[in-house]
Amino acid sequence: MGTYEDNYPNVALVGAGPGDVRLLTIAAVECLTSADVVIYDRLVDPSIISIVPEKAEKIYVGKKPSQPTMTQEQINSLLVEKASDGKFVVRLKGGDPFIFGRGGEEAQALKKAGLKFQIVPGITSAVGAADFAGISLTDRYKASSVTFITGHEDDEKTESSIDYEALARMETVVFYMSVGNLPLIAERLIQAGRAPNTPAAIVERATTPNQRTITSTLEKLPSQADSAGVTPPAIIIVGKVVELQSQLKWFEQLPLFGKKIVITRAEEQSFDLFSKLKKLGADVIKAPTISIELPDDTNPVDEAIFRLSEFDWLVFTSPNGADAFLYCLLKLGLDLRALGNLAIAAIGPATADALRNNLIEPDLVPEIFTTEALAKVLTANGPLDGQRFLLARADIATEDLANRLRDAGATVEDLTVYHTLRPDYFPHEAIKFLRESKADWITFTSSSTVDNFVTLTKDMQLDLSNTRFAAIGPVTADALRSFCMEPAAVAQEHTIDGLIEAILQAEE
Repeated sequence: MGTYEDNYPNVALVGAGPGDVRLLTIAAVECLTSADVVIYDRLVDPSIISIVPEKAEKIYVGKKPSQPTMTQEQINSLLVEKASDGKFVVRLKGGDPFIFGRGGEEAQALKKAGLKFQIVPGITSAVGAADFAGISLTDRYKASSVTFITGHEDDEKTESSIDYEALARMETVVFYMSVGNLPLIAERLIQAGRAPNTPAAIVERATTPNQRTITSTLEKLPSQADSAGVTPPAIIIVGKVVELQSQLKWFEQLPLFGKKIVITRAEEQSFDLFSKLKKLGADVIKAPTISIELPDDTNPVDEAIFRLSEFDWLVFTSPNGADAFLYCLLKLGLDLRALGNLAIAAIGPATADALRNNLIEPDLVPEIFTTEALAKVLTANGPLDGQRFLLARADIATEDLANRLRDAGATVEDLTVYHTLRPDYFPHEAIKFLRESKADWITFTSSSTVDNFVTLTKDMQLDLSNTRFAAIGPVTADALRSFCMEPAAVAQEHTIDGLIEAILQAEE
């Protein structure tokens, strides 16, 4: 009967969807994060590849029209070769593996080789493009059927197998891979009896912040697409349902649609900002100028944890500090009971949420999220004579908070629970956008991100005259001004949501 591993398929043909990484299925993410080898196509977004573990082998087999990296037969052989080595192989294909994706041919090759496989469906490009363009492919008043057609047939065919007379009678027709053949497609449909004024649309780079939708008539769409410089990948939709686009369009109406925004936050902290900007339509480029690491020597932290009974207050000035401290606490085999005698302060809602995620409710969170405000609240009731404070912070934290508490009579121990480091390089994609003056915004969430950005880019001779800067608060804004980079947006509430709100206000 064999083990579980012996019975489980070691090849997955996975649909990557139409582009947006958020449209991956849970099953697709499970496969990608478990992969030993990923063999992927040209239309798979790079952010999807970033999900794959670093140790996994990544093999690009993308095909441009008439310019294949590998033939289909070579791809089939590669799949069989890698899977025969006992590795878990993911064949990652744009859209759905079985909708004009040659997934069937690859599955047949695996079957012939005696290899087990699974199919993970993906959102096919036609559905993704139509939904993000605001075109309902079926509608009870306009279309009860939809037909998917490839506009790019096998080069070895001597004649087309597309029945244009039949297509001319179909209510909604969607063409894949058809940009180059659009004039011919329109001509043949009209010759077959489709009305020249039939509503038609082309959706370019669907579901991405570079999406572009052109609506017209079947007769006029080819010339309008050519004038607009539409290039693959694109989907063509023909039928009365296109009339609904003016009412249903939504994606290209998002407030930050198409805006290219560079975020400089640490990779491990960037998910919230990244995902919220993406939901607003932005094209988000990660360019971390800071990284977060535990100290090489955690003995001082461990020793302080064993002395927690000596303190009255435990103070956190960042989510990173809370996470790092609690990690060290649990590593020592202790739990939340060790904090039972302490009052706990958090500098703001993000830090408070990091504590709450670990079932700790802070006793104090100031209404203004700065160290100055935190010190003011802690000292508001008069002298702190005899009070003992443990500050769990970064190595670069300023002395302001500690000095204010000491001036009020408190005993303060400043404990470094994490280090903030500057990366050795700036990501290539971000450099490209900045050099080509394509970045609309660069966001900064601390003065360290500003300082490190300037250091990392000082020799790049960047022209940032068309780029605007956004700061999470006044301290970060002042850091920008110190380098003659006037912020166009400064968050009133010093949170990620406040930063995004400031950008939205500046865009109005």
